[in-house]
Amino acid sequence: MPKMKTNSGAKKRFALTGSGKIKRKHAFKSHILTKKSTKRKRNLTHIGLVDKVDVNNVKQLLCLK
Repeated sequence: MPKMKTNSGAKKRFALTGSGKIKRKHAFKSHILTKKSTKRKRNLTHIGLVDKVDVNNVKQLLCLK
């Protein structure tokens, strides 16, 4: 059987932490930033973690499962 390819879009968007969790960036931080408050933009800067429900799907895209 051929090897499964990693999803190119997913490998650019997700990264593993040392403990095996999956890091992600927040949405809504790329454009149309003038109407968003400074506090809102600052909170979108922080790294988030992929929700427990979505972990299996993301791992499959990254060929970790």
